[in-house]
Amino acid sequence: MPGRVVVDQANPGAHLTRIPIPGISTATDSSQASVKGKVIKKGPLVSLGDEDFVLKAVVEDDESVRSSSSRNGSINVILFGGLAKDFSEAVSLGEVVVMTGFTVGKSPTAHKDQLHPCNLLLSGDDACLYVLRSLSPSVSPSPTAPKRSSASEVSKPAKVSKYTYVPLDDLKPGAVVNVYGVVVFFKQPYKTRGTDYCSSLKITDQSNQKVVCTIFCEKLEDHPKIFQLGDIIRMHRVKTQAFGGSINLLNTFGFSVVTFDGRPESIVVPRTSSKSFHFEPEDERTVNALRTWAAKQDLLPTTPRVHLSSVQPQSYFDLDCQLLWKAQVDGACILLKVWDGTRCTHPLQDFTVEASAIQGPSSLSRERSDLAVNILVFDNHAEIAKQLKPGDYLRIYNLHATTGASSVPCSSGGSGLNQLAFHLHGGTSYGRGVRVLPDDCPAIQELRRVVECFPEDDIFNESAIMEIWGTPPETLDDARGCCATERRCDHALQQVTLAEVKQSVPGQLFHVSAQLKSYQPRPLYQALKLHCPKCRAIQEIPDDDFLSETFLEASKAPGRITEPWLLSESLLLPGDGPKAPERTLYIHLSKELFGERKSKDLIYVTGATLEDVCQLAAAYQYILPVMPSGGSASLMDLSAPFLFRGNKRYYGCKQCSQVSVKELKVDGSEEINEEMIAEAVGVKLLQYCLVLKLELQQGRDTLEVLLWRDAETFFQVSLEEVAANQEAQNKISKTMDFLCPPGRSIAKQPWLDLCLSTYTVKTDGGPNRVCYQVCQTRTTATPP
Repeated sequence: MPGRVVVDQANPGAHLTRIPIPGISTATDSSQASVKGKVIKKGPLVSLGDEDFVLKAVVEDDESVRSSSSRNGSINVILFGGLAKDFSEAVSLGEVVVMTGFTVGKSPTAHKDQLHPCNLLLSGDDACLYVLRSLSPSVSPSPTAPKRSSASEVSKPAKVSKYTYVPLDDLKPGAVVNVYGVVVFFKQPYKTRGTDYCSSLKITDQSNQKVVCTIFCEKLEDHPKIFQLGDIIRMHRVKTQAFGGSINLLNTFGFSVVTFDGRPESIVVPRTSSKSFHFEPEDERTVNALRTWAAKQDLLPTTPRVHLSSVQPQSYFDLDCQLLWKAQVDGACILLKVWDGTRCTHPLQDFTVEASAIQGPSSLSRERSDLAVNILVFDNHAEIAKQLKPGDYLRIYNLHATTGASSVPCSSGGSGLNQLAFHLHGGTSYGRGVRVLPDDCPAIQELRRVVECFPEDDIFNESAIMEIWGTPPETLDDARGCCATERRCDHALQQVTLAEVKQSVPGQLFHVSAQLKSYQPRPLYQALKLHCPKCRAIQEIPDDDFLSETFLEASKAPGRITEPWLLSESLLLPGDGPKAPERTLYIHLSKELFGERKSKDLIYVTGATLEDVCQLAAAYQYILPVMPSGGSASLMDLSAPFLFRGNKRYYGCKQCSQVSVKELKVDGSEEINEEMIAEAVGVKLLQYCLVLKLELQQGRDTLEVLLWRDAETFFQVSLEEVAANQEAQNKISKTMDFLCPPGRSIAKQPWLDLCLSTYTVKTDGGPNRVCYQVCQTRTTATPP
C-alpha cells in the first residue's frame, strides 16, 4: 500500500521503538522505529508533476521541550507523493502525529533554521503518519453497532504516482524533474571535505543532449550503482541548474536513483539500495528502448575487461577481481591482495607486511597464492578501501601497471626495474576508483566460475587474526570518572595495563584505559607539520615572514612568460613605498580552461607578493604562482606553497616532485581540484599532519605515546582546515585543555579509552627503539 495518513485514537506503532527527536541521527535504524511530536509549522503543498507532491513541516518533541531548551527538539519533516497531499488536507497545526517507515537524512538548512541537524523523509510504500485525536465525548458507539477499527484513514490510499520523465533536451533551469539516461562518463564516489561523498556522471538520451549530474550523499550505498559506461540510470527529484551555458543536474530532497545494466541482452534488474521504489512495465520498456538506442550509437564498451594474464607494463586498465586480504601500510596507502583466476606473466614486485596488520587470512592455498597480486591503493581511495571486506568482488577503475621500485614502507626493496607493481593512484581523473560488485552482478559470473574451480581455503576464518591480537584477560579498576574518548576499531581485545604494553613484543595492538598526564609541544601550533606520504619525510610549516621574503625575491625574476597555451594580461601596481617604482603583476589564463568557461577556476600569476596572492585568492578558485624561465613558466622554490585556494595553502615535496609546468587538461564535466593541478605541474602533494607526544598515566605506571597518523580521527577535524581556520585550531586547543587542564590534579582528569599500536624504529648506530602510537580512537566528550 502507498504511504498514507491515518487518524488514530489508540497507540499506533506500539510494537515499534519510539525514538525521541533529540536522539535522532543519521545512524538511527528507522526500520523498527517511530517518532512522535506536535506539528508546529506546515508548509505549502508543492506539485512536482502529475500526482507527485512534496510538503515540508516542522515537528516538535513535547517531552524534550519541557525538559530541555535544546534546539534539537524540533525537526524538519519532508513528505512526498500522495502522503504529502493527504497531510496537507488532513493535518492541522498543533496536532500530535506519530511517524513510521521514515528515513533519516542530513538537513542542509540546519545552520540557517537552527533546528535538528537531521531531517525525516517520508515516501514510498512503508511510510505512514498517524494523527492522534481523541473521540468526542458526545459521541459514543452503539453497543449493538458493529465494531470498527480504532484507526480510520482520512482518505483513500494515495494512488501510486505516475512519474513524468523529461527528455534531456527539454530541461529548463530551476526545476525539479525526473529523468532517464545512458551513462557516458562517471566517477566513483569520493569523500568531500565535509561529511558527504560526491559522485559525478554525464548522461545522454535519444535527444543526443549530454548533461552533467553531481550527487552528494552521506552514505556510499545511496549513490548510483554504476559499473560501466552504457549503464542506464533513472533519477527522481533532481534539480536543474544553469552552469557555463549548459544545464546540470543536482540531487535534492527526496532524491532516489535506480540503475540498470546497459547491455541489450541482459535481464532488466534494478540496482538500488532503496527499500521501496516504483518499477512498472512502462519503466522496463523505457530501459529497453534506451539500451537499443545506445547499442546503435556505440555508447557501450567495445573491448572486454583486461585479465591479469594479459596486462602489459605501463598500461592503465579496469580489473574485475576478488579481494583475499588487505593491510594498512600508512595513513594514505592500503595494500590489497587480489586475484582473478589468471596468472600475470610478468615478474611482480614483492611487499611485506606484519601479520598483525592483515585483515583476512594471512595464509592462502598455494594455488591462490601463486595467482594473487598486490595492489597499492593511495590517498582518497584508501578511505574507500578501508570499508572493503575479504571475499568482496571488486571492479578497480584506471589501475596502473607500473615498473620500478615503490617507495612505500612495505616494499621489499630492490631496484624493481623489471618488476611489475599495480597502483591505484589518488584523485578521480579518468574515473579512477574502486567499487564492490554485488554477488549477482552479471559481469562477475565468469569470474565467480573461474575462482570456484580452485580448492577452497579458509579465506574468511579470522581465528588467525584473533590469535595474534589476543591478550590474557586482566582485571582493571573500573572505579573511574567520565571517559572522554572511545575506540573506533573492531578488534576483539581484552583491556590491559600500561605495564603489559611495555613488556609486549612490538607489532601488536592493545586496548588500554589511562589519563593524560602531559603533552608536547605546549604551543600547539608547533605540532602542525607537513608530511609526504611517499617518502614519509616530515617538515615544518614556514611562517609568513619567510614566505613574504620568498615571494618578494621571486617577483623580481627577470623575463616574461610566453607559453603558447597561456593568455596573459598585465597590471601596474604601486610600489611598496612612497618613492618605490611601480611594479607589474602578470595574470595568465589557460586557453583550454578559458574555452571550457573555467577561466576563474585556475589562474597563474607572475610578479606577485604574498599579499597579492592572498587578495587574488578571494576572487579566483585556485592561484598558481609561477616565475619566468627562458620564456617558459616554472614554479617557485617548493619551500613556499605552490598553490593557493582561499585561505588554504598547498605545499609540495622537494624530494618526490618532478616539477614541469604543463597545461592542465580537463574534461568539460570535471571539477578542478588540487590533485589534478599538482599532477599537471609534477608536484607530489604534502599532507598536513599533527604530531603530539602524550604521556599517559595509569596508577603509578606511565607511558609516552605518539598521536599523529590518526589525529584527524581523534579530534574529528580536518587538518587542512586547522592550517587555514582559527575556529578549527581553537577546537583542538579546547580539547587538549579539557583532557589535560593546566593546574588540575590528575585524579580529577577524564579517562581515555585508547587503542595503541606498537612498532620499532631503527636508530643510527644503536638498537631498535620500541614506539607506541594512538590509533582508531576519537574524543567523545565536548569541551566546555
